[in-house]
Amino acid sequence: MSLKSVFLLAFSINAFTCLSAQEQKASTPFSYRVETSVSVADGRYAPLWFTANRYGLSSQEPKSAYLRAGVQWQKEWQHGWRVQAGADLAGGKNLTADFFVQQAYMDVAWKAIKMSIGSKERNGFPLEKDVRLSSGMMVEGANARPIPQVRVGLPEYLTVPFTGNWLALKGHIAYGLCTDGNWQEEFAGADEPFLKDVLYHSKSLMLRFGNREKLPLELEIGLLDIAQFGGKRYVKNADGSIKLLKKYPAGLKSFFKALVPAQESTLQNVEGNHSGSWNAALSYYAGEWKIRAYMEHFFEDHSQMFMEYGMWKDGQLGLEVTLPRNRWVNRVLWEGLGTKDQTGPILYDGIAGSFPEFQISGGDNYFNNGQYLAWQHWGMGMGNGLIPGPVYNDDGTMLFKSTRVKAHHIGFCGEPDSEWNYRVLASYVRHWGTYPMPLDKVRKQFSSMVEVSYCPRKWTGWSATLAFAMDRGNYLGNSMGAMLTVRKTGGFGK
Repeated sequence: MSLKSVFLLAFSINAFTCLSAQEQKASTPFSYRVETSVSVADGRYAPLWFTANRYGLSSQEPKSAYLRAGVQWQKEWQHGWRVQAGADLAGGKNLTADFFVQQAYMDVAWKAIKMSIGSKERNGFPLEKDVRLSSGMMVEGANARPIPQVRVGLPEYLTVPFTGNWLALKGHIAYGLCTDGNWQEEFAGADEPFLKDVLYHSKSLMLRFGNREKLPLELEIGLLDIAQFGGKRYVKNADGSIKLLKKYPAGLKSFFKALVPAQESTLQNVEGNHSGSWNAALSYYAGEWKIRAYMEHFFEDHSQMFMEYGMWKDGQLGLEVTLPRNRWVNRVLWEGLGTKDQTGPILYDGIAGSFPEFQISGGDNYFNNGQYLAWQHWGMGMGNGLIPGPVYNDDGTMLFKSTRVKAHHIGFCGEPDSEWNYRVLASYVRHWGTYPMPLDKVRKQFSSMVEVSYCPRKWTGWSATLAFAMDRGNYLGNSMGAMLTVRKTGGFGK
């Protein structure tokens, strides 16, 4: 399918859906979205912000296009019961797959409790950030294609009874299955390992302290933990044949060990690949102003989970300011990201029977793992968008080539009137590679994007977004390009 064919097909479908929705009512149980996007750039890769934080529906290739179409149904009953279901299909040119299911899910909720089953673009992360402006969560965010899963929890803060509205909590537990095994097999280079049927686990708990009616401050603090476990590890031989190297445990006991990781001794690793983050935010409200400072501290194992190796040096700091309503700027954001320390370069697991027998848990090598290769899905890192994932590797290795970085990121957005809105992103990143494989020199990369959206009042449900982006640097290289996205949304049914 050529880029021109994708665009023409999308335009035809959009025109049909526009005609079919002219008589829709204000509130309908079914809603739909049809969207197409085409991007063209002149560099080796597409500009970073054409690729990052788009739920994996993007491409690192300089020229790409996609068409997606989805429908959603929702209904409410008495006593607080609600159901929502949706399906979203996509395909295109120069993506990681020609055709795939982007979303297929059902959510069942009773009052504040929700169970979500399937693949869904979720943006209610434990430490909520502005999805349009932020560089993303460190552990799990909007950078990669969704993982099909069963998720149960409180997605929104629920006030704890008998606390006078001073304490609220939210959290979740989830298990899922990664769907990129066939893509990994195709992507892997000669003599390179890859994985299939890897299982996924995540859980979180966040507490919020504060009563805005009495004090204009709110403090949020909590923990997010994730794990990869189960699955099979293969290697692609030079002749193209595939060899099974290892089958990891995936029984009921493994599900419990993912929930409660434990070691039999201090010199033995837990089962699976575990990571996580400590999260905190402080918000101040003054009339229409809101100022929010937040911190996310990433940990790869117990050496960074607590402070046994001294004060935390790695993590993300952010400052977000929401301004009183005006025509030009609604919100401004700054983020600083640092992952260079990683508990230092030394890793020593000790030798049984040696004297002294001890362990130094340095060289954490964030987002990479000796057994599970990388914290990624379909080639895109599941964490922060400023750290390029394995999809960029020309040698077919399923690893992050540079996880030791320092970065600054800014973003701001506005809505000049009801038909127009925009956002601007700019990032500057320095790359050191990894402790096992450092880069030959410090590499630098600047990435920026200006995006403008038009939603005409007279054409209900239609919108068009035009973005221009530019990358300059010696890590991903230089690139300049444009992206056009056309979308039609609407509803139907009684």
